[in-house]
Amino acid sequence: MPQSVDSWIGRSETHHDTLRAEPARFMQATIGRDPALQAGDALPPLWHWLYFLEAKPLSELGRDGHPEKGGFLPPVALPRRMWAGGRFAFHAGIPLGSRASKRSTIKHIAEKNGRSGALCFVTVLHELFLEDGTLALTEEHDIVYREDPCPDAPQPAAAQAPASAEVMETVSPSQVMLFRYSALTFNGHRVHYDVDYARAVEGYGGLVFHGPLTATLLIDLAQRTMGKTPKTFAFRGLAPLAGMDPFQLAGNRENDAMQLWARRHDGVKAMQATAAF
Repeated sequence: MPQSVDSWIGRSETHHDTLRAEPARFMQATIGRDPALQAGDALPPLWHWLYFLEAKPLSELGRDGHPEKGGFLPPVALPRRMWAGGRFAFHAGIPLGSRASKRSTIKHIAEKNGRSGALCFVTVLHELFLEDGTLALTEEHDIVYREDPCPDAPQPAAAQAPASAEVMETVSPSQVMLFRYSALTFNGHRVHYDVDYARAVEGYGGLVFHGPLTATLLIDLAQRTMGKTPKTFAFRGLAPLAGMDPFQLAGNRENDAMQLWARRHDGVKAMQATAAF
């Protein structure tokens, strides 16, 4: 691996924010809930992604709408960027209205060759601290960079998801839902709103449902099923949710944990996750 990329390991940055209630209420409305959260209420798990946002000028964005690489993230040469997965530990409640800080550190960079071509995995450690210094959340965020799709490349075999589960809910995506989540997280990635780009450049079958939103809906299903917030959560994206087809969130209880997954309309397992209580 070129030293210019490997030298990014250990690079760190810190952002500060006030966790206002308004974005959380907007998120409630986006997923079809009554927007009732107030200052002092607990921030739902994974909703920290609505905060600590950074805005780059349009001139500093890449072709995909993401900020150009080479700032905090390493200058990986591969053009396509995806959210591959993440692991979380919840240490303390995060009250809405409070001041907090997020420290991000490049933890690991690894190059690999897969069936679809060259890959580069970047793992970022995020640590969220309350104003009094309490560590409230740790997150290991896996990003994968890939080559542009080759039309003649064989499609990887997709794992099938179970057709039944202890709990199962249907999500019906819409362009408005994708727009709202992109706006709430200031996510400029064009695969979520530019269908021509999504199809012609990145090779998807339509607009892409956000991986982080899928994970958020899965942990929400686990929390509602078990009646409490998980101590840890981990998810991994397996196949894209592209197009506006309905999909299912599903899960089974296993002692003090839940095994969860997202099932595409064609039966493919799009994401798998585990919530431990």
